[in-house]
Amino acid sequence: MSEETADAAIENEVADKTTDEPMYLRQPIVSVLGHVDHGKTSVLDRIRGSTVVAREAGAITQHIGATEVPMETINEMCSISGDKAFHLPGLLFIDTPGHEAFTTLRARGGALADIAILVVDINEGFKPQTVEALNILKRCRTPFVVAANKIDLVGNWKQTKGPISKRFSQQDSVTQSLFEEKMYEVIGKLFDLGMQCERYDRIKDFRKNVAIVPICARSGEGMPEMLMVLVGLAQRFLEDNLSTSETGPAAGTVLEVKEIRGLGTTLDAIIYNGTLKASDTVVIGAKKKPVVTTIRALLKPKPLDEIRDPKETFSNVPEVHAAAGIRITAPNLEGVYSGAPLRVVRGNLDEVLAEVAEESEINIPLGDDGIVLKADTLGSLEAIAGELGDRGIEVRLADVGDVSKRDVIEAATHADPLKRVLLAFNVKVLPDAQEEADAAGMPVMTDRVIYSLLETYDDWVKKTKDELDRSQRETFVHPGMIRYLPGCTFRVNHPAVIGVRILAGRIRSGQKLMRDDGKTVGTIKSIQVEKKTIAEAINGQEAAIAIDGATVGRQISEEDILYVELPEGDAKILLKMDKLSSDEKEVLERVCELKRKADKFWAM
Repeated sequence: MSEETADAAIENEVADKTTDEPMYLRQPIVSVLGHVDHGKTSVLDRIRGSTVVAREAGAITQHIGATEVPMETINEMCSISGDKAFHLPGLLFIDTPGHEAFTTLRARGGALADIAILVVDINEGFKPQTVEALNILKRCRTPFVVAANKIDLVGNWKQTKGPISKRFSQQDSVTQSLFEEKMYEVIGKLFDLGMQCERYDRIKDFRKNVAIVPICARSGEGMPEMLMVLVGLAQRFLEDNLSTSETGPAAGTVLEVKEIRGLGTTLDAIIYNGTLKASDTVVIGAKKKPVVTTIRALLKPKPLDEIRDPKETFSNVPEVHAAAGIRITAPNLEGVYSGAPLRVVRGNLDEVLAEVAEESEINIPLGDDGIVLKADTLGSLEAIAGELGDRGIEVRLADVGDVSKRDVIEAATHADPLKRVLLAFNVKVLPDAQEEADAAGMPVMTDRVIYSLLETYDDWVKKTKDELDRSQRETFVHPGMIRYLPGCTFRVNHPAVIGVRILAGRIRSGQKLMRDDGKTVGTIKSIQVEKKTIAEAINGQEAAIAIDGATVGRQISEEDILYVELPEGDAKILLKMDKLSSDEKEVLERVCELKRKADKFWAM
């Protein structure tokens, strides 16, 4: 590309790097995240020229996968040659069912991916899952590039070649306007979420701004620029993280555990450091304690192929160097889970066991007043606990694995009905556990998408709070304050019928009313709004109320401020509950003040 845009600047900068590095540089590990249907797998399909997306149910990735893309392929796609060629060995893409799997892939307690692509449909913008993916990237401190996908659907977009500045200039004015509007919506949303960002060709300092690359994964438009920005950033800023010993013991993370006919239990894994050899002794994290086993075979997909859905037969290889996706066959893999750490033993076995055990520990702050959480992996547990923590919600018990009867009993014994719940991410609920939950009347919420699980939980909390509030209001008399509206006397007595505005709290039929001097004026017999009888009227409403025992001109007069009379016992409970609205609290304090003029110890 001849124009002096940011992509050319990146080419020149990375070309200045020497290729005579004393350390072996591994491939950067790239994770692709984003909302469902925004084009995560389509981006990878365009890069590897495969049709995996067409073979997936509903065009949504169903299994964790890894794809190795050699740098020769990237240089060719970007039309780069000679001294401008990138010198990294390539890229290793992790393709996941959703960004929740990103949290599964941990290395030394942090994110496994070195860099990420956040795919956003430029037409739909940020969705809840997009925001959640961004939060995970921020929490893991993972650098990323935003791929603004589906630009072909913006106005009357015409596909052309060249950098975005050239392609943009060839669009009609209406399409240009629409494109800029949608770009700035993405930029604005990222700014609201605490990120400085700009279209990649307008960025002067990539350390201060997140790059947005407009692309069309379907046609391939913009893909060369995205790869150039991605590799350029990795080569410029991540080389220290990519240095690894070519012969040192391997470290990796388990992607998926599966049963394969003829092979038995196998592991798909990412090796991110060192070398893994066939016949190596390895320690792998498991649910109860780490397992020690010896590798039988290493099976590697061909370049541009993909672990979970290979087009060609795997190659049986003697060893693999980081970074690589590999299928491992070995005995004694019971209890190994997705996201588990994997370490080669070259020396002291006890030290490696201790290292794997430490990395397998659940690193979640627990509180006695929290909820119960189960998930398929440690990474998922930590991600969900982090999201709950951001909402101020404690976790009492967090564990990996299916929901057991014991888990349900633990959750059902909580004294607070709002904490009597169990969240289960991507795991099964065992039959006896479901029976126990049904018997206890306690919800067990399950889902395979984090934001959906938390959305279900938030809806349940709101519904439960409303039910508890209604129950409390039927049990205890709550504060309310009304004003007798002038010109709204409909009957003087037997009963008095007047128009009022509810100034704070609410009023219900059957409640007694008192004046500002603390004297009772009568009992609300009925409430009507727009000629319909209702059980209660709330703050801001105007209503006609019938009051038994009151006579207009004697007990009550126009412009009077009246209060719901609170029984002393109810007032004491309400003062301790701290569940009233701000206006109800003010009315409660006013009623206590009025009552204490006659009894200074009232409700104390």
